[in-house]
Amino acid sequence: MDKALSGVKILDFSHLLQGPFATQLLADMGADVIKVERAGAGDMFRSMTFFAKWVGGSESPNFLAWNRNKRSIALNLKSRKVHALVMRMAEQADVVVQNFRPGVLAKLGYGYEDFKAVNPRIIYCSGSGYGEDGPYVDRPGQDMLIQGLAGLIANTGRGDAAPVPAGAGLADQIGAMNMVYGILSALYYREKTGKGQKVEVNLLAGMLAHLGQEYVGVLNLGEDFVRPNSGIGHPGMQAPFGVYETRYGYVTIAMSPFKTLYQVLEAPHLAVYDDLETLFAKRDEVWEKVNAETRKYRRGELLEKLLDADIWCAPVHDIRAAAEDPQVTHLGLIASYEHPKAGTVKVIGPAVRMSETPATIDRPAPLVGQHGREILAEFGVPADEIAALEAAGDMTVAEA
Repeated sequence: MDKALSGVKILDFSHLLQGPFATQLLADMGADVIKVERAGAGDMFRSMTFFAKWVGGSESPNFLAWNRNKRSIALNLKSRKVHALVMRMAEQADVVVQNFRPGVLAKLGYGYEDFKAVNPRIIYCSGSGYGEDGPYVDRPGQDMLIQGLAGLIANTGRGDAAPVPAGAGLADQIGAMNMVYGILSALYYREKTGKGQKVEVNLLAGMLAHLGQEYVGVLNLGEDFVRPNSGIGHPGMQAPFGVYETRYGYVTIAMSPFKTLYQVLEAPHLAVYDDLETLFAKRDEVWEKVNAETRKYRRGELLEKLLDADIWCAPVHDIRAAAEDPQVTHLGLIASYEHPKAGTVKVIGPAVRMSETPATIDRPAPLVGQHGREILAEFGVPADEIAALEAAGDMTVAEA
């Protein structure tokens, strides 16, 4: 079955998280993503892991998470022979993706103008930390650094302790979504006009865009966010919005009528707090009072009572519990693929459902350069030339 992006060919020079997640999303929808890695070492994420452990004894969970449905070719990009080959490939490509520091690939002859010269229809998507010019252009643009600079970390955690980064790479993942958004927009424009273009995405701009309501609030209302000292879930919100204890585990309670909440909790003494200004001004005090009530219940019992009253609530899961949640199971969000070295790898399945062109997992994350020979053969490179590249060390191929 054709997929939505069948026929779209992408040369993917990206590494780590932002670019690879973007190209994986496109690959899930059918794009032919050719992952161009460094000869020998490959993507930097291959050497990073969690818990100081490796999936199957050798593979990085970080890499396995973001690189399914791709083919890998491992090349020495400093070689002039390789440069000539890549430009031959670019003649047939639709999209180039890269997220090196600004100027790094251009110095090697792989900038937008280089690709445009051989293929005016090319769409060149460039991801960076802070943009491609300005006072921070040479700074490392890592996810946690961007969270801090943009204001997310300062808004997170309790006010009587240090601010807390998000427990996931939000800036990188938002950057990936913006890459997809830009690439798909450029592809649609090219369908209408025949013109390619350069798409620039940076983590700082993406993070600010996703803090839009916080910035509009502060810049227009003359107030600064102050983190609460309790489990209130946002520095701009009043009680009861937050995280609460039960006899076993935690629950979240979101925007809900306070009167309904204290009635369900059988705590009429909380009625004295039931107006908007008080719920904000005394939110830590209110949190303590509500938390004292929620601690009387088992978590499942409390959730049942709250949901029956249409209170917005949910359990607080860790990763393992979330993976086994009935709704996650119903949606089929935990998938797997077979990897030649790691064995069965559990992954998060495609998040978007398409009625006519469903996304599927067709390939595991590749080994370094695993598909180099077949990729070059598809582009018309003779077998002896491929062998010469390998002999010279300008291409490495890992056997599955």
